[in-house]
Amino acid sequence: MRFLALVGAALLLTLYARSSARRPEPNPTFRSKQLRFPRVRAAYTLHETSAHALLRRHGLAPERLELFLRAFKVGRRLEVWGRNQGTGQFVLLRTFRLAGTSGTLGPKRQAGDGQIPEGFYTIDRFNPDSKYHLSLGLDYPNAADRHRSATLDPGNDIFIHGSNVTIGCLPITDAGIRELYVLAVEARAAGQTAIPIHIFPFELTPENLARRLMSPHLGFWQQLAAGYQYFEDNRQLPLVTVGSAGAYSVR
Repeated sequence: MRFLALVGAALLLTLYARSSARRPEPNPTFRSKQLRFPRVRAAYTLHETSAHALLRRHGLAPERLELFLRAFKVGRRLEVWGRNQGTGQFVLLRTFRLAGTSGTLGPKRQAGDGQIPEGFYTIDRFNPDSKYHLSLGLDYPNAADRHRSATLDPGNDIFIHGSNVTIGCLPITDAGIRELYVLAVEARAAGQTAIPIHIFPFELTPENLARRLMSPHLGFWQQLAAGYQYFEDNRQLPLVTVGSAGAYSVR
């Protein structure tokens, strides 16, 4: 009996260790460091209470928050989705209007072209003292962007930020970025080290693609459409990889 008890205890410890390994480690220090900046403190004063209330209305715990962002050029909107870390489907929390746009439909290919990127990215940095109030940086260019740009400089420094001006970024006004920044800091403090963001030209339905059969970007958009449709069908994120030829693969 004692042997069985020891085996059972060891199994429980193993299962606990595996479960803990899957769960992101909270990082409240990140929040405290961000709150050293006056603009972040002001954003928290305005939005911390309402942000937590928003999460709880959707059954989400701030200390387990996981975010996903999705943007559309046509319709000029940025959607904020959330769930409890690693569990269940994402739910729509908030939609911000893009306060400005630049460029045309299609991916960004080089520095200075004014294009807003299209593709699958993550938010990988926070700027609490941005030229445009507050900002969240994308990991542009990714492997697909670098391949498409070939010998050209693909550019960099693409952000979601305040204000209403842009030459390739996603502005959502100072009021909008304050609210989003609080949610993003809360997710980072809960352990989410990278927040996914998918940027699409429009809703990539078969009907919308059929209207653009003559576009030079059709093949590229069809790659993105697989990721768009996966999320539409499952409200979970697809696994996206980039092949040696620079094409997205979604599963």
